[in-house]
Amino acid sequence: MDPSEVRLLKRAQGDVNRRDALRTLAAGTIGAVTSTTWVESLSALAQAHAHAAASPVATQGWAPRVLTARQNTTVITLTELIIPETDTPGARAAGVNRFIDGVLHEATPPDRDRFVRGLAWIDERSTALFGRAFADAGVAQQTTLLTRLADADNTDAGDRPGVEFFRAIKSMTISGYYTTEIGLRRELGDDGRLMLAEFEGCTHPEHQG
Repeated sequence: MDPSEVRLLKRAQGDVNRRDALRTLAAGTIGAVTSTTWVESLSALAQAHAHAAASPVATQGWAPRVLTARQNTTVITLTELIIPETDTPGARAAGVNRFIDGVLHEATPPDRDRFVRGLAWIDERSTALFGRAFADAGVAQQTTLLTRLADADNTDAGDRPGVEFFRAIKSMTISGYYTTEIGLRRELGDDGRLMLAEFEGCTHPEHQG
């Protein structure tokens, strides 16, 4: 497994230093060599809009603008596997799904469509392997599939859409998580100087509510 991969599912791979993940993100190196254009494009857009990360608390009245309810559930499941709750809250509590939906709303239609097709691929592969859509599968089954997609040595052509999709959502998850109050202040112990001077809140309508 490539050690530069940011998060390889804590339950399967052991604890990964999240401070190293943040430094990798800040350096802009996530998937830079092996990602396809659409993955790089969404990753860059997520980093550019990281200052507009969704509030980790305010959820009332929010609804996805791009994702369906089912797709949103799958994104929540995926992001929580990438950054699970430990002694600090994970991606679900940080509202990373809302950040991703906001990024997708601003993405080009081709890039947005590739991401949505990736979600469909994950469900199709999970159903083929385990008889259930991804969000309905067991944690061990979900981890098995994602660990396969995270494997830098995976050369299975049939997995390529999933490998690309996983790179995209992993990068977007990290961008969203590590710019929230949970990610920076509670997880990294930032005093406001590490990456953002202060948390001003989201200025994009899709992240409000």
